[in-house]
Amino acid sequence: MSKESERGLLRLNASMPKGSKKRSVKLRSSKKKDLAPTPTKKTEVKPAQVKPPEYDVEYAQSVVFKPNAGPQTQYLASSEREVLYGGAAGGGKSYATLADPLRNLNNQDFSGLLVRHTTEELRELIQKSQELYPKAIPNIKWSERKSQWTTPRGGTLWMSYLDRDTDVMRYQGQAFNYVAFDELTQWNSPYSWNYMRSRLRSANKDLGLYMRATTNPGGPGHSWVKKMFIDPAKPNTPFWATDIETSEVLKFPQGHSKAGQPLFKRRFIPASLFDNPYLAESGDYEAMLLSLPEHQRKQLLEGNWDVNEGAAFPEFNRKIHVVEPYDIPKSWTRFRACDYGYGSYTGVVWLAVSPSEQLVVYRELYCSRVTATDLADMILDAEQDDNIRYGVLDSSLWHKRGDTGPSLAEQMNQKGLRWRPSDRSKGSRVAGKNELHRRLQVDEFTEEPRLVFFSTCNNMIAQLPGIPLDKKNPEDVDTNAEDHLYDALRYGIMTRPRSSLWDYNPMSHRTGFQAADKTFGY
Repeated sequence: MSKESERGLLRLNASMPKGSKKRSVKLRSSKKKDLAPTPTKKTEVKPAQVKPPEYDVEYAQSVVFKPNAGPQTQYLASSEREVLYGGAAGGGKSYATLADPLRNLNNQDFSGLLVRHTTEELRELIQKSQELYPKAIPNIKWSERKSQWTTPRGGTLWMSYLDRDTDVMRYQGQAFNYVAFDELTQWNSPYSWNYMRSRLRSANKDLGLYMRATTNPGGPGHSWVKKMFIDPAKPNTPFWATDIETSEVLKFPQGHSKAGQPLFKRRFIPASLFDNPYLAESGDYEAMLLSLPEHQRKQLLEGNWDVNEGAAFPEFNRKIHVVEPYDIPKSWTRFRACDYGYGSYTGVVWLAVSPSEQLVVYRELYCSRVTATDLADMILDAEQDDNIRYGVLDSSLWHKRGDTGPSLAEQMNQKGLRWRPSDRSKGSRVAGKNELHRRLQVDEFTEEPRLVFFSTCNNMIAQLPGIPLDKKNPEDVDTNAEDHLYDALRYGIMTRPRSSLWDYNPMSHRTGFQAADKTFGY
């Protein structure tokens, strides 16, 4: 976006016709009644000829809202269909949310909706709008009954709440060209967000269609918001909208005139306390955030999306455990692990063992509704250049499905894949979780983590930090969560258990890796 267009988007009263005269300095002290349009003009003159109230746009901007340089300005100037502005607390998100619709609110065709999760949270936002909006648009009116702002030209902005999924039905049949959610992670699921997307339509193409949201990490909707906005691309990078379940780009369906083309773009703009000089300068707010428990401090001060309250693996850190891909030497042992599911998802991970006995997850496969034989073909295609020593597969796949032929594991073995059954003995799940905790630690000898992931393993990197603990059994993860790649990883690392490099005994000619059993000799 050019600097010229960016400045245009940031004008709070961008709908003013070209050639409108600015109000003189003398008129800045004029009484409100001097600024009001006369009734005769409103009723007798065609809308296109209505003379707007004369006021200084630049002066109104400076009084109402002056965006901070950086993320706040980028948010107000963004053109993507769906944008999330969030991260650390204190970045000026709420005021940016209120200022954003002002770019078009004075347009007679504008219809917007700004929502919070509860009425109590909404009240605070309404109060802020009552301080700002009358200064930006003279004679704008607030209706308490409708919970709606109406400009002299007819533009409207609803301010409401969506406490339950069924609340969206209040807007069935409504049309908006602008919808904004404040504190998006307060919604448990993407249902409300997706439904309100269906309400985006406008006869005025010049206004565009926008969905906007602000939030901090954490909250009940942390996982789905992260999948939708954080995981698909780096911050500040526009990307084509993806399905949060499959990670596939959303496209027009077959038979459509635009079949195969992406639908629209999204963007995540991170916010930081230090982007807001009004809060950052004194240091008082920073001191308050520093006093919070570790996971809250990482979320609200650092804007870390890889930390969530109740997360099973808080040790995971992208800066430590994610590395850029490199050529793995052929001398390193390589193996694979798989958690299969036709009706849900199948997760496959490939691991390599470095000379320091660090495990490297260098490839992943994540898919759904794939038969066992088709999966075998996909794995064999991926391994053409690999020397895979063995594979470990969910032991339940050796179970016979009636008396009608080979098990799923046997079907894949017939394709040429080498598998061994995973350990599903009593206590194996907890043991696997504990081993992963040890693997995520930094080794005291090498000063490197005992487990790393190539940055190309996007699904693994996205899922692992979001896996929650089982509330009934905190020693295990919540099995209702998206844990298929985690289970595959757990199967794999349990074939190479170790505690520390100090287990290494050069006199024994063995490493710290110990075989899980002697059946396969690994």
